[in-house]
Amino acid sequence: MCSSRDGPSNVVVSISRQQEKAFDLVRVMCEGAVAGAAAGVVAEAVLYPLDTIKTRLQSVRGVGKIIWKGLYSGLVGNLAGVIPASALFIGVYEPVKQKLLKSFPENLSALAHLTAGAVGGAASSIVRVPTEVGLHLSSSQVVKQRMQTGQFASAPDAARLIVAKEGFKGLYAGYSSFLLRDLPFDAIQFCIYEQLRVGYKLAAKRDVNDHENAIIGAFAGAFTGAITTPLDVVKTRLMVQGSENQYKGIFHCVGTIMREEGPPAFFKGIGPRVMWIGIGGSIFFGVLEKTKQILAQKRPGDQNSASLKLD
Repeated sequence: MCSSRDGPSNVVVSISRQQEKAFDLVRVMCEGAVAGAAAGVVAEAVLYPLDTIKTRLQSVRGVGKIIWKGLYSGLVGNLAGVIPASALFIGVYEPVKQKLLKSFPENLSALAHLTAGAVGGAASSIVRVPTEVGLHLSSSQVVKQRMQTGQFASAPDAARLIVAKEGFKGLYAGYSSFLLRDLPFDAIQFCIYEQLRVGYKLAAKRDVNDHENAIIGAFAGAFTGAITTPLDVVKTRLMVQGSENQYKGIFHCVGTIMREEGPPAFFKGIGPRVMWIGIGGSIFFGVLEKTKQILAQKRPGDQNSASLKLD
């Protein structure tokens, strides 16, 4: 039997452990946010021209001429959204992933990764999609893609003209299809990446090195990009249609494309998209893992750890 003197001591220990867990949670979120922001900026800056080409290919109805000038149009404005979105995504994804991996049986690790990816994507949509309490990255997406297709010369001019011609709702064009594409994409891509890393580590019986992370990230990005291309085409058409409103929603857009252009139209731009996201996955996950490793090495008393850990 414990003496009465042990009571306060146990309470102090309990509080101390709770504080330690809270600190670990904040640390994982912050380190994840820094790693995510770094990875997002590098990947976006390097691959923006391919995104522009893909957008221009998808926005052309039928056979049209592609403009090759101004491939970096809208980059600065887009980075203003990419930085907080990437930071928020990884900042939420990392602790959720670790908690789910502890809660789920080992044979359901894929479900844990899939769920964490969806939760991270939903959290980052506060920045990536216009909401009453978030930043307006979907607006930036609309502006960016219309700048990429040559409709506007600068982001401020684009925003003013869109609001003047179409009202504030013009900045929300493609909102539902943006979510329809990006939430499955985030969940699938991160699930594939994490599962491949786990499988490789078990097979090689060692940690995955830098170039292997990049290769796995490239495959995860390219595969996910390919299977989500039809959703990307629909999202692009809705976002760049302007005040003409030839598409009245997702299903009307799908039906119109099918009727007027046929099934192949849903895979317009798949080449640049797969290349862009494949290379982007390589850069993003490579920079992400390297940044996490650097942050872990700088952590006091944790010099040998190369991953974010939530105990």
